Amino acid sequence: MPAPEKQKPAQKESLHPRNLHRAGYDFDMLIKVLPALKFFVALNPHGIESIDFASPDAVKTLNQALLKLYYGVEYWDIPAGYLCPPIPGRADYIHYIADLLAEGNNGVSPTGKSIKVLDIGTGANCVYPLIGNSVYGWQFTGTDTDAEAIRSSNKIASANPAFSSAIKIRPQSNKANIFKGAITQGEIYDVTICNPPFHASQKEAQAGTLKKLQNLNNGRPQQPTLNFGGQNTELWYPGGEVAFIRNMAEQSTLFADRVLWFSTLVSKKDSLDAVYRALNKAKALEVKTITMAQGQKTSRIVAWTFLSEAAQRTWRNTYWKAAQ
Repeated sequence: MPAPEKQKPAQKESLHPRNLHRAGYDFDMLIKVLPALKFFVALNPHGIESIDFASPDAVKTLNQALLKLYYGVEYWDIPAGYLCPPIPGRADYIHYIADLLAEGNNGVSPTGKSIKVLDIGTGANCVYPLIGNSVYGWQFTGTDTDAEAIRSSNKIASANPAFSSAIKIRPQSNKANIFKGAITQGEIYDVTICNPPFHASQKEAQAGTLKKLQNLNNGRPQQPTLNFGGQNTELWYPGGEVAFIRNMAEQSTLFADRVLWFSTLVSKKDSLDAVYRALNKAKALEVKTITMAQGQKTSRIVAWTFLSEAAQRTWRNTYWKAAQ
């Protein structure tokens, strides 16, 4: 049986219009910037170049190539056992946040170091700060309760001189806190972002990992793989994403005048009603829901603010003077 002829990658039209990965993966260019990737690339049954997405080494190497080619990241690595995030999906969150900030800025996404972003649970990969600074020039602070994740993200930031002055990584010493300790005295943020743990228990997280691996391997039984397993703080939280976001909503009231927009990913559509109730209880003045789609997976961003429209205008006039 003859080997399939090489075909062009499928367009990923569900991604944000500014997402650099809408055209699919150009493996010729990716291998050019990172030759090690070629050992993981082969034609799939449809004649399209791809990698084995069930292989942690293949996915990590693809991420290294994507970050280097599209975002100028020379060094990127994660410790074994930590989540290896999909770059196109992470980029989508950043672009939709840029759209959110543009709504009150004459439709123009603000750029430059005047824009301050807080990444709650930045993890070991530091991906949101890298993409956000590369594309929009924003300044980032990343926080995490995991000491190894903090070390890893600090190493990534310091090993990339183009990013090191724009990214600060600080530990969150109290696991019960989300914003307290993350936002220090005198700091203000234009937006906070978060990809919360969405499983309610370690058992549920492991079941989700196994299901993902089985889907990637056409239903064949699998054992958990380290890089897809993730750490407890990355994957699960007592009560799941609803409990985490409820806690986030309650604590956000403490910083109502020091953050323009709070935001979080919400993985499960069924979680939305509880999230809205929590934000109503917190007396958020404005709540926005942004739907994102990556392939067959749909998620959404929920964003909220405690500032009136007049206060938002004052914020932009005060803090965005250098933003373009």
